[in-house]
Amino acid sequence: MRIALAVVIALILIGPLPSRAADEVADKGLLATLRKGHPRLLVLDDQIDRVRELVKADATAKTWFEKLRGVADKTLTEPLAERVLIGPRLLGVSRQVLGRTTLLGGMYRLTGDKRYADRCRDELLAVAKFSDWHPPHFLDVAEMTNAVAIGYDWIYDTLSADDRKTIESAIVNFGLKPGLAVYASKSGFHKNTNNWNQVCNGGLTVGALAIADVEPEIATKVIENARASIPIALAQFAPDGGCVEGPGYWAYATRYTCYYLAALQTALGTDFDFLKTPGLSETGYFRIQSIGPLDRTFNFADAGEGVEPASQMFYFARAFDRREFAAHERLFDTRRGNNIDSFDLFWFDPQGSEADLAKIPTAALFKRINVAFLRSGWNDRSAAFVGFKGGDNGASHAHLDLGTFVYDADGVRWANDLGPDDYNLPGYFGANRWDYYRLRTEGHNTLTIDGENQAERAAAPIIAFSANEKFAVADLSKGYPKAKQVHRGVQLIDRRLIVQDEVQSDSPLAITWNLHTPAKIKLNGREAELTQRDKRLHVQIIEPKNARFASEPSDIPPATQSTVPRPSDQNRKPGTKLVIHCDKAANLRLVVAFSPDESPTPQVRPLDDWK
Repeated sequence: MRIALAVVIALILIGPLPSRAADEVADKGLLATLRKGHPRLLVLDDQIDRVRELVKADATAKTWFEKLRGVADKTLTEPLAERVLIGPRLLGVSRQVLGRTTLLGGMYRLTGDKRYADRCRDELLAVAKFSDWHPPHFLDVAEMTNAVAIGYDWIYDTLSADDRKTIESAIVNFGLKPGLAVYASKSGFHKNTNNWNQVCNGGLTVGALAIADVEPEIATKVIENARASIPIALAQFAPDGGCVEGPGYWAYATRYTCYYLAALQTALGTDFDFLKTPGLSETGYFRIQSIGPLDRTFNFADAGEGVEPASQMFYFARAFDRREFAAHERLFDTRRGNNIDSFDLFWFDPQGSEADLAKIPTAALFKRINVAFLRSGWNDRSAAFVGFKGGDNGASHAHLDLGTFVYDADGVRWANDLGPDDYNLPGYFGANRWDYYRLRTEGHNTLTIDGENQAERAAAPIIAFSANEKFAVADLSKGYPKAKQVHRGVQLIDRRLIVQDEVQSDSPLAITWNLHTPAKIKLNGREAELTQRDKRLHVQIIEPKNARFASEPSDIPPATQSTVPRPSDQNRKPGTKLVIHCDKAANLRLVVAFSPDESPTPQVRPLDDWK
């Protein structure tokens, strides 16, 4: 056992694969350093050996291996993928195929059991017979290209010559050529700063590297175009790793960033120096900070509060020597019942512990995206947690939610975000986007003024932040054109939350304070009691003295506010929100305290004094 463990530690300390300098690759020609033969993508044979040793020496790795093998065994008898669109997308099928090719191909490489390779081959040949991979929604093409390329590469030695030609032709004709057409256009993913850039450039590059020896000209063009395009998106991680698209799309974008980087490293021996991108080495902290003690995220920007595994955290842990990234992902995945994918095992890193997590600051500000996180402690399910955003209403996937927040305490989420609505609804990403309650200002834990949405392109900087005193203050003024100034501050005092709003205007305004909660609400004038299971939260209006709480249904908008029918309404239970309808005023200070235990009434200070 000691010998096996020593091997594991030695392999881990090696870190990521050595990378040739970008200028060395350029001097020799882009494909001059292409690894001969297969497999060459993402996980090389010596890394497979590393995993085999881990499975022997590490109990968690062994458990994950057995879990994945069980899923692979079930997959052997499942129907092959079919070209069926859901709404305007083939994306669900592309992701299904990716899960299968990486699982089956990976299990073949780990075990040598040819049943997995044969089933993977059948999947590849099935999608190679599709009419296309749906270029009108190019994410579908990119993910399918990635899926087929990895499967082809990982089971290459089991494929016949005819099988290889069929799959290579599909990668070229359904993936790379449509991609080159987009690169040649004046608009498309290659011009975007959002997740489409990383996903499409990443998926196409993996496809190009898979068949670069048989189609070098096409592969070179794709790799060169992606190399020129992807820095546009990677630059968004600067300076501190935050993601303006929220934690859900952080996971999507960074997963494909790692596919891209890992494939370059294994196939060409270089990462083109993209690992030096400012903020990339820090971006794992955004994931860690955005997940609260209940394993729920601060789910702004079309994100659900649930958290999926992020195997890229293991890649980042090894690439940047961040043992806390590995510890967080390993412990998180274990708590979630091993809901893992193949790369959780292939990139597995046993380094780090809860002690490493406890050293991470309990308050963090991500400056470029203007989002702050506050918590009372780590490794404690009862800890208090606040996610708070200023943000940018014009960002990709943004809602009109400047100033919104979520709040956990005592093992319960008291203030929640309703998350996205159905992407297939009419005009969801177009003319009707702001008709849907979940995207409107009233659908978030922030202020509405005169019943109107915030300005659609407004941004709200966080103008004050203290990690020691655990507070953040955002300037929401641009979101409310009728007001001269709107500031909101949040502060966490132990587990108690203070939310303070200050509004100034030239004329009286009707201001409503909104809080969405899954709790039962008991009203008592300026006080309210929220209950969930056996937990209670006391909520109190500190100022103004004449304000009173009320409760209202949420999520199902009045007909006057939604001109588009929403089929999901008929199956969705109405929620409840706690509200304060303030008397019209030109100047208002509104202070609300949330207390999970007996606490004295806090002293009110102007937000300028906080700063």
